[in-house]
Amino acid sequence: MFQYRAVLVRLRQGDSDRDIARARLMGRPKVAALRALAAREGWLAADTALPEDAAIAAVIGQTRRARSTISTVAPFRAIVERWAEQGVSGVAIHAALCREHGYSGSYSAVRRMLGALAASRPPEATVRLQFGPGEAAQVDFGAGPKLFDPVRNEVRRTWCFVMTLCFSRHQYVEFVWDQTVATWLGCHRRAFEWFAAAPGRLIIDNPKCAITKACARDPLVQRAYAECAEGYGFKIDPCPPADPAKKGVVEAGVKYVKGNFLSTRSFRDLADLNAQARRWVLEEAGVRVHGTTREQPLALFDLEKPLLHPLPAIAPDLGTWTSVRVHRDCHVQFDWCFYSVPFTLIAQQLWLRATDAAVAIYQDYRQVAAHPRGRKRGQRLTVRDHLPPDAQAFFAHDRDWCMQQATKIGPACTQFIERLLADRIVERLRAAQSTLRLAERYGAMRLEAACVRALAHDSIFYRTVKTILVGGFDQLPLLALESSAPYARGARFVRDAETLFGVVPSSSVH
Repeated sequence: MFQYRAVLVRLRQGDSDRDIARARLMGRPKVAALRALAAREGWLAADTALPEDAAIAAVIGQTRRARSTISTVAPFRAIVERWAEQGVSGVAIHAALCREHGYSGSYSAVRRMLGALAASRPPEATVRLQFGPGEAAQVDFGAGPKLFDPVRNEVRRTWCFVMTLCFSRHQYVEFVWDQTVATWLGCHRRAFEWFAAAPGRLIIDNPKCAITKACARDPLVQRAYAECAEGYGFKIDPCPPADPAKKGVVEAGVKYVKGNFLSTRSFRDLADLNAQARRWVLEEAGVRVHGTTREQPLALFDLEKPLLHPLPAIAPDLGTWTSVRVHRDCHVQFDWCFYSVPFTLIAQQLWLRATDAAVAIYQDYRQVAAHPRGRKRGQRLTVRDHLPPDAQAFFAHDRDWCMQQATKIGPACTQFIERLLADRIVERLRAAQSTLRLAERYGAMRLEAACVRALAHDSIFYRTVKTILVGGFDQLPLLALESSAPYARGARFVRDAETLFGVVPSSSVH
């Protein structure tokens, strides 16, 4: 109404339509129409006062010509309104009207209808969130540049981790290869070390590495992330699903990194990218005048830092939790390595907690196994006590065990076992184990005597020792061999009782 009132004042002063148009207040045709209207209402008389703005608006509104055309989409207004509320695009609405309702109008008519519906809705109000010093920080991931990964020998997408303090707008920026739980926790640790403190609350989105179940009221936090929050003393504040506006500080921070850092630089590798990012934060981003606070982030950070939570004297041992299943071989698999658990837990679902140095396995809250962290793909870490009793006995009775047991029995047994295990053609560990087990039935002294007799006849076989013990020949005196000639009577290949066991046949006794 100010424009109309200014024109009416100049008309009362005697200005021409050309003068008013030259002053860019209103075009000449419109000035002429307003002059005619003002003359009819008596507004041009110098002895009368101009009416109020409401009266001018009422008269001018009555003279506007109403639309004489009706939109071709008007019969389908209810359908279009329902689809628009569901977020259906204008192109899809136009196609559906033509396909299902026989509409033959243009897409422009549908677009005008959608514009009118949007204008009729009340605008959404928003409120800028205010944060005190040290109160909160916001965290988010953004897409980074593609770089060559020497480990995988391929070009990969990087991801930009950004943590921004809500009060000072000072930020931590790090580029990583993935968004796993271990990477997420490591970025938090390095961010807190960068600030040398931790905020009281972290406002995050709902990434799988932090929130296992997104919910506006009852979100389910990743178990490892909950331990991180407990260790550093901050609260986790997930945004409601599909509502990123509640962490607009870091959203703007990610855009600022992309637009002002990544767009004008080149990088050799990931290490060079992160080194340049840290220098940029301190030398450029931290000393700029922020568009919202109108202060330098580093200057405000000096005020905010004393109000942040101090870091613990000993950094929390951040570990990732994974649900694992026990295989039939009494092992669970994690990160391409295998870790043993007690054989009684076969086929059960357990929890595995992995740190950089160790792996611990839990059944509910009870720890059932612990191992150092495997470093090579396919590595197996086994505790013998976790195996079934038969398997424990099998693995326990190795060559060293056999030699230890033979030494306890006697020198002949030791020599017999040594020669048994020294066979260069056949692996005879089972024969050695079986030979030593004969001591459980016949005693160590008889086994030693049987080994003496077997060695005397150069018969290094388990069957020989067992035959001597079963026949009781170990209790008979060992006679000297009559001849050492290889083919004389009593040679090693003679099978009669006299040469084998030192017994003279009864038929030869006179």
